Amino acid sequence: MASPNLKKPVSGLLTMSPSTKIPNSNNSRNKRAKKLAMARRGLPSLALAVGVPFALTIFTIYYFQLSLGYAGLANSFWYPPIWVVHLASLATSSLMGLSAWLVWAEGGFHGPVTTLPLVVAQLFLGLSWGPIVFAHGATRLGLAVGVALVVALYGCYLGFRQVNPIASDLVKPSIVWVMFLVIMNYSFL
Repeated sequence: MASPNLKKPVSGLLTMSPSTKIPNSNNSRNKRAKKLAMARRGLPSLALAVGVPFALTIFTIYYFQLSLGYAGLANSFWYPPIWVVHLASLATSSLMGLSAWLVWAEGGFHGPVTTLPLVVAQLFLGLSWGPIVFAHGATRLGLAVGVALVVALYGCYLGFRQVNPIASDLVKPSIVWVMFLVIMNYSFL
């Protein structure tokens, strides 16, 4: 025996049609899991982008024994101790690696105006400046390399600014440090 009220919708209750979507509580969990997986994939590339310039700078410092050459050239009171020079060089090379990674992560090296050659040039110039000036004593060539390094860093700053403003802000301490080194190099002449 069927009741005639069974077919009528009860007022106050939510009725659902087959086209009504049920809110998925797993949707936010899925998005969070995807972001976490993407961050885990990016971690090795970040370590590589920061670690390679850092390791190359350490290799350059110790292989060419830059401390010995610096002791012979630094004879004024305003020259920083060699450990400050080494620490600042390590920090700026790591910052440049981080800023390059930030640009790479947003696809900034694939645009029409690419800054990848400038990133490679600034890394090469930054690694070669110390041995040229301190190990070989070629202060005039070192001055030219330092000026070229400032130009490459400024080009990186302009290119990074178009892609990621944070990455371009990370280039600023490197520019300031290299300008200080150029001034110091000029006083060696």
